[in-house]
Amino acid sequence: MKASLRWLREFVDLPEMEPARLSDAISSLGLEVESVEILEAPFTGVLVARVIAVEPHPSADRIRLATIDAGSGPVRVVCGAWNFGPGDLVAYAAVGSVLAGGLQVGEKEIRGISSPGMIASESELGLGDPAEGIMHLDAGEPGDDLAATLPFPDVIFDLAITPNRPDAMSMHGLARDLGAYFDLPVGLPDFSVEESGSPTEVTVQIDDPHRCPRFTARELRGVTVAPSPLWMRLRLRAVGLRPINNVVDVSNYVMMELGQPLHAFDLDRIEGDRVVVRGALPGETMRTLDGVDRSLTTEDLVVADAGGPIGLAGVMGGEETEVSESTSRVLLEVAHFEPAGVLLTGKRHGLRSEAVARFERGVDPTLPPIASGRATELLTRLAGANPAPALIDENPRPWSAPVVVLPAGEPERLLGVPVTPEQSADYLRRLGFGVTGEKDLEVQVPAFRPDVGRPADLVEEIARLHGFDNIPALLPFGRGGALPAEERAERLVRQVMVGAGYFEAWSFDFMAIEDLDALGIPADDERRRAVGVRNPLADDQRHLRTTLIPGLVRGVALNQARSLGEPPLFEIGAAFLKPTGVAELPHQPRRLGFVAAPSGGGEAADAVGVVAALFRQMHRRWDLDQRAVPGLHPGRSGRVVVDGDEVGIVGELHPSAAERFGVTGRLAVGEIDMSALTPLTPTFTAPSSFPPVVFDLAFDLEERVPAGRLLDAVRTAAGPLLEELRVFDVFSGSPLEAGRRSIAVRLVFRHPDRTLVEEELSEVRVSIAQRVGSDLGGRLRGA
Repeated sequence: MKASLRWLREFVDLPEMEPARLSDAISSLGLEVESVEILEAPFTGVLVARVIAVEPHPSADRIRLATIDAGSGPVRVVCGAWNFGPGDLVAYAAVGSVLAGGLQVGEKEIRGISSPGMIASESELGLGDPAEGIMHLDAGEPGDDLAATLPFPDVIFDLAITPNRPDAMSMHGLARDLGAYFDLPVGLPDFSVEESGSPTEVTVQIDDPHRCPRFTARELRGVTVAPSPLWMRLRLRAVGLRPINNVVDVSNYVMMELGQPLHAFDLDRIEGDRVVVRGALPGETMRTLDGVDRSLTTEDLVVADAGGPIGLAGVMGGEETEVSESTSRVLLEVAHFEPAGVLLTGKRHGLRSEAVARFERGVDPTLPPIASGRATELLTRLAGANPAPALIDENPRPWSAPVVVLPAGEPERLLGVPVTPEQSADYLRRLGFGVTGEKDLEVQVPAFRPDVGRPADLVEEIARLHGFDNIPALLPFGRGGALPAEERAERLVRQVMVGAGYFEAWSFDFMAIEDLDALGIPADDERRRAVGVRNPLADDQRHLRTTLIPGLVRGVALNQARSLGEPPLFEIGAAFLKPTGVAELPHQPRRLGFVAAPSGGGEAADAVGVVAALFRQMHRRWDLDQRAVPGLHPGRSGRVVVDGDEVGIVGELHPSAAERFGVTGRLAVGEIDMSALTPLTPTFTAPSSFPPVVFDLAFDLEERVPAGRLLDAVRTAAGPLLEELRVFDVFSGSPLEAGRRSIAVRLVFRHPDRTLVEEELSEVRVSIAQRVGSDLGGRLRGA
């Protein structure tokens, strides 16, 4: 939401300060300021002028000569517009003035007559869209600098309003927060409604009081639909809304001002002068204001007349009753709709409007008569409306203020700083809460804060005014718990991956089934159990991801396409697998995924080294089963095995898969279940002071036997005195047979209590050779 500082000052007399300081104040209130824009006049040197006379151009039929007074006597200029006459105030761009876009105005001869400057339009001044005719002014005197008569300069704050703060989605709501922050009074706009004529014959009936607890309507007669005055058009544009006409603009203006959506119907196009708020009937349709024919469901709440729906309640009006230039009778709807119903209807029909953004958060249920009165007063002034007696106010579920008890010590217990009941009461009253009591406070929650329902919510309000900067960071005292094992594991994994040169990435939790096709995932693989998404963000995000690899690979492809280098990436996140039972929730295993191109350590061997580093840090043993992995290079990939169970994959992405994902060159990938990366608690023994016995063994093995399996076999046979075991040489070729290789290992033995002699380990050598032969088919070389 965009907020105008000039508009805010109409509600609260804010102190003069730099925009950055005011932005900090807004942020300290818990409202995120995404940007601050200084809004200045996009032109210079333009003056207010009054038209004295208009006469034909002697040599042209489509242009005229206008005599104007810009404060220093009559000036005659040539003008091609026909929408003005004597007495009108216009914008005179004199010679030397600069229009929007940097065009400098000079003196120009048109059909034999010199024109010292020009009468400017809104688009030429950068104040509006291109339109026929020049701009009419509604303020200023001849000779005034035009920029000074318009709302310039201004400061526009672009705010990200969280779902729990519906009260902040209006100028008055933001002003109320700022008034509380600076301890200043906050007012509402003054208005009065002067009714005339016979009472209205319109009636309103609410058939669903749960979804529509309140509905007000007022008949306005003698309405003249025309463009809004310049001040309103500029104000709406400043906050991101496009002016349409005075009736629609007033409804948008009041919505931005007070936070209450409104809707205007052409009353002459409503059948039967009767409005019913009800659920849509099976098979009903309606065309909304965006020109789309919509099929309704019984879950949609509609505003209907005798002929059927004329509006989707709280979402968008219908085209059949739209206000147009021929409208003279208006029915002004100002209602309160239940948030969840508006949210679901908006999502069901793919409609996102300013009204939906407010109703889905929860609008103040006491606002309808106030907003109706304010809009009626503006329409009386700007559209010549005559309000008919009297306001229709159907209120089958009157709102009553909830009361929340705030124990005296609760603020200090939750915030960690002393806050007295007197301070708490002061903060809450400044924010519009009713407070009684001296220690334990009884707090009446105002209608504009539907998100407050617990003592903790009140403490949050207290913290907003007490100042988050005034709440120090303290370590907890007393008995406390440690981080869960899963969180400790994730932190440790992040340390290892960052230490290996990887950068953490966050990718979408969505994927396309085509991603699995690109990886060659077979039909019986559990990664084919994808959960569909009802409202996908895009066509390539129609399912929840079953593997992290596609998102990371796309990240590499994006970096390559934008020439951002090839940093190695990793991600820890959930995969989603469709449940096997009807009532079960999707299985959501957390996994580590990583990818690396050659420039960032993307060789398959390097990826295996990353896996080894991870398990070494976790004090866990693992193995690499070099069977082919779908989607990976058949000769440069394998399956990660822990305690006999497959827990992941690692290797080089298959070239065809890389091509489908748009990746150039080779790419190492890996994915491991985080459940296998929970660190084991290491055991420690006192170091021995006696010397070790060190010897080497070399084994003749088939090439397909992993070195890890050899180490496991040796370690099992070596017994408890083995202190260290590592591979120090791998050799293939003559004199070994084809398809075989030699792996040499170094063994270190040590006794904790005495010195070993090499002869004591002869039986151990024999045991190791027998174990390697029986388990792996290997032969001890040199034996």
